[in-house]
Amino acid sequence: MSQARHDRADGPVETSIPGRLDFLPWSWWHWRMVIALGTAWILDGIEVTLVGSLGPALLRPDTLGISAGDVGWAGSAYVAGAVLGALVFGRASDRLGRRRLFLVTLTVYLVATLLTSLSFDFWSFAFCRFLTGLGIGGEYAAINSAIDELIPARVRGTVNLGINGSFWVGAALGSGMSLVLLDPGFIGPQLGWRLAFASGALLGIAILLVRRHVPESPRWLIMHGRHKEAEAVVARIEAEVKAEGSKLSPIRRLRVRLRPLPSWGEVFRILLVRYRRRTILGLSLMAAQAFFYNAIFFTYALVLTQFYDVPAERVGLYLFPFAVGNFLGPLALGWLYDSVGRRTMIASSYGLSGLALLATGYAFTQGWLSLGMQSFCWSAIFFVASAAASSAYLTVSEVFPVEMRAVTISIFYAIGTGLGGFAAPAFFGALIETGSRDAVFVGYACAAVLMCAAAGVAAWLGVDSERKPLEEVATPLSAE
Repeated sequence: MSQARHDRADGPVETSIPGRLDFLPWSWWHWRMVIALGTAWILDGIEVTLVGSLGPALLRPDTLGISAGDVGWAGSAYVAGAVLGALVFGRASDRLGRRRLFLVTLTVYLVATLLTSLSFDFWSFAFCRFLTGLGIGGEYAAINSAIDELIPARVRGTVNLGINGSFWVGAALGSGMSLVLLDPGFIGPQLGWRLAFASGALLGIAILLVRRHVPESPRWLIMHGRHKEAEAVVARIEAEVKAEGSKLSPIRRLRVRLRPLPSWGEVFRILLVRYRRRTILGLSLMAAQAFFYNAIFFTYALVLTQFYDVPAERVGLYLFPFAVGNFLGPLALGWLYDSVGRRTMIASSYGLSGLALLATGYAFTQGWLSLGMQSFCWSAIFFVASAAASSAYLTVSEVFPVEMRAVTISIFYAIGTGLGGFAAPAFFGALIETGSRDAVFVGYACAAVLMCAAAGVAAWLGVDSERKPLEEVATPLSAE
């Protein structure tokens, strides 16, 4: 029997740990957590961008020789793996802890992306993309849970959006890698695409070393009766913050009792009965942003090469402004989600993104946009859409009880991505293969309508959780 088992408290316990975490002044310790946890989205950004920017190169007979439709299906395989990974590892994160799982999922990712560099045909490539998605999908639940449970309530929205927006740091890295590695004067597409995926594995190893220093969530520990461990973790954090000269604020207390992990049946009863309105809200936001992003980004490179005659080895150059807009959006707008409020900002960012895509898509069909203007319009749209998409993850991670937070994130990610994201890459790949701008606009219009509909749901059912403790937004199942 482990020491953790001996230290468990089975009776009711009054704890100040959630309050102590929420009232901590911002410190270098928090910055380290942001860096360590934000790497999940950097990795995802690299993976998605690599497939998008390498897509045209993979059509060549001297690489994999696959079709544009195959590139779309490989994207769908990645999404399918991410959905399954979220469900499997999300449940495990609630049972076994946040820290243990985000070390496991990162290991799965780096092995799978290394195998991708060794693939030899469409089926091996698609299977390796599925395995890579398995690891990245598992990251979402554990990492989002850890972010919300470690970051003070007053800046939770700002930090959450900023970390989720770091996806686009990875996107910029991925596009830069493709530019260098596909350059015929340097390495060339025959070998460059393999080195691009292998480089992702090397980055994963470096991140694994950094992430070893992230502690287990004290909130998770107290809900599992491991109060001594939770106290030790928080004491270390407080000692480091005090060492920086910061003053700690007054705290509130919470009384909890040890209870079993909620069963799948209880989880779904809570989602469909107690928090039905929040469930509708979360599914609407997740499905809309998943279709919006996966539909456009997985096939971004194909639009550039087939409608604007951009050489395959130059595609990465046009991904840079797109990635910059996506990264700066959450950073510039994130503080508004904590000040103006969740409901107003989520509804407005979703609605504006949908309307802007509809207008830009129509201009695309009419041939009004030059290559530069098209790139600028996409960057401007996703400056806002990136904040909107990040707010979907923020919403589903903070409005449900701590005991089922990770599995809830995984359920919403799985259903939302399954409904909105799995079919999108293949659907858009087929539309692009027609060579018709009007056909591609049909896909853009679908994505725009979904975003506008989600904006309406957010205005109607939004949860005003800004600056509130997690335990106030959703009372823990174990609270007395």
